[in-house]
Amino acid sequence: MTRPRGALRVRVRGEGPQSYSVMVGSGLLGAEGGPIARLARGRDAALIVADAGLPTQLVEAVESRIAGVGVRVARVGVRAQERRKSLATLELVLAAAAAARLDRGGLIVGLGGGVVTDLAGFAAAVYRRGVDSVLCPTTLLAMVDASVGGKTGVNIEVGAAGTGAGAPRLLKNMAGAFHHPRLVVCDVAALASLSLRQLRAGLAECLKHGLVGAGAADAGLWGFTQRAIDRLAHEPLHERTLAALVGRHAAYKARVVAADPKERARGGAVGRMALNLGHTFAHAIETLPGLRWPAPGGAGPAVRGPLLHGEAVGLGLIAAADLGESLRRAEPGLALAVEGALGRAGLPTRVGGLPASDQVIDRMLDDKKVLGGRLRVIVPTRARRAALIDGPDRGLVARAIDRLRA
Repeated sequence: MTRPRGALRVRVRGEGPQSYSVMVGSGLLGAEGGPIARLARGRDAALIVADAGLPTQLVEAVESRIAGVGVRVARVGVRAQERRKSLATLELVLAAAAAARLDRGGLIVGLGGGVVTDLAGFAAAVYRRGVDSVLCPTTLLAMVDASVGGKTGVNIEVGAAGTGAGAPRLLKNMAGAFHHPRLVVCDVAALASLSLRQLRAGLAECLKHGLVGAGAADAGLWGFTQRAIDRLAHEPLHERTLAALVGRHAAYKARVVAADPKERARGGAVGRMALNLGHTFAHAIETLPGLRWPAPGGAGPAVRGPLLHGEAVGLGLIAAADLGESLRRAEPGLALAVEGALGRAGLPTRVGGLPASDQVIDRMLDDKKVLGGRLRVIVPTRARRAALIDGPDRGLVARAIDRLRA
């Protein structure tokens, strides 16, 4: 019998009476009588939406625990790629739920990284107008960010040859819904299934939180995160460090979500939009083809794009800090400090092959925060908080982008 090790619980309060737990520990997914089995008990059926690249034994362990409490279990595999995070894949998941005769008391379980948890959460939001979900993130990025807070969604691809709509481009999370899960289970033992590159990508989201931590009563989050990164540089799968990192960042995000559940802060407050720090730049560059950057530590040949989401977020943090400095919102040297932290984490700080800055800015105008055709960008401030810049000077934005060029 598998027993979880060192489990801790973070409570997340959504809109109104909604609340749920984020469980963090090692061995949680394979635990007999564990949190997933307890939530599934008494239901007729469950659908597992799993990353097709996960180890078979991990998926089967979750399936076995749910079936072990008398619940029918169906499974659908999806490829964890941004272009697969689509309406077409959503339809496949919904069809699998219908084929399994999942009723309104059914359960959808998302098992994988952010692509999978976003898809599973969106499917739960719209299937039969809403069913319960459990999210089991298996990447560091999904544990500290994507699976917590109730945001779900898919990307939309627009533009095609011969249509006059320009080159095809992927619009991130352009369709979605707020739908909080009933439970999030973060089993840090599952991180052993990741490549080192995938593991490192999640550290960028941790640094993002640290840059604006004071906005949710954690001004020490930046320093804590850097110390954890330094420890993980020597021992990437150190479970106590990973569990502490996930737990503290989940608690930070829980406070942000509780204060502004649906990103509707008023009175000039940034609220939940602080979590978009770096993302306006990141979404514009992460799907670009032909990018290249040095391997971590200069070991081995150059890495070629596309970027992983976390890698793009890291670059976006540098650009956002540079813009914040130019606008005198952030302290001088912050962008350099962000570069240093990313470098120690083994993440890229410069990329070759970026198109002209005007082209990148045009892609940034696809961002969900754009209003009335005006670009709006989150930047970090001196006080470890965030500021929303409405209509920043295009030249300063271009300068921030140019800082990312190898």
